[in-house]
Amino acid sequence: MATEFHNLQELRHSASLANKVFIQRDYSEGTTCRFQTKFPSELESRIERKLFEDTVKTLNNYYTEAEKIGGQSYLEGCLACSTAYLIFLCMETRYEKVLKKISKYIQEQNEKIFAPRGLLITDPIERGMRVVSLLNVYG
Repeated sequence: MATEFHNLQELRHSASLANKVFIQRDYSEGTTCRFQTKFPSELESRIERKLFEDTVKTLNNYYTEAEKIGGQSYLEGCLACSTAYLIFLCMETRYEKVLKKISKYIQEQNEKIFAPRGLLITDPIERGMRVVSLLNVYG
């Protein structure tokens, strides 16, 4: 595990020199956070189409989960209003919890799938939720 983490750190360090492939947002179903599953031609020889599509679909499912409005969201909103939003100093919102799950998922995908292929997927939260970028580190 320590070696894999070290390799990811090396990949991130060399990312500034990398060719970047951007996966754009998909607005076909409205403004919810979704990314296109269209396979970029730049990755043809680097990763299997199914692995790429499964990763993007899983990210899309996580973002759908994060943006669901239900009883917990209403309760968080009511607590926020009644405490002048001070409640958020003591607790995480459901949305923040799902964002942490997404970051963990991306980390796992980088370790298991992308890094061994010389690729590195960046967390969309680091890019203002505009794009997912894949860094083609080795060429």
